Amino acid sequence: MRDEAQIKGEGMTAKRKSKGAYMISSVAEMYGIHPQTLRMYEREGLLKPSRTDGNTRLYTDEDLERLEFILNLARDLGVNIAGIGIILQMRERMEEMNRQMQSFVDYVRSEMLARVQQAAQQATPGLVPLRRPAIIPVEAREVSVREMRPREPGKKK
Repeated sequence: MRDEAQIKGEGMTAKRKSKGAYMISSVAEMYGIHPQTLRMYEREGLLKPSRTDGNTRLYTDEDLERLEFILNLARDLGVNIAGIGIILQMRERMEEMNRQMQSFVDYVRSEMLARVQQAAQQATPGLVPLRRPAIIPVEAREVSVREMRPREPGKKK
């Protein structure tokens, strides 16, 4: 029994199994394109299907998602093969930069937390008692409208 998911192509709907590998003829039929088109996309470096020991192309779900993106660019937006290649390269670079930025943000966050905790532990009591700094996550605190409005001079809380 197949678990089928709907794929939206150019005005048509194709069905595919979830978590599978598809041969070139099946993919071509699902998307209404010629197998030579898929071979050309591979030759141009736009798709990289895996191969069996017998050298048969196998397309994964990730390959099909990439193919859908390629077909959207070509059919709906009229982008040529060279343009699709450039767009895919830019998309991959942006994803890599996003991963690097997220890694940097995680590093800065952990470093700040460690330094604040270290400073709190090393603090010595003075003549005037001070409250220890507390880290309050932004997501956990709700700000009321009253707190957001500036107070008028002369008015008390």
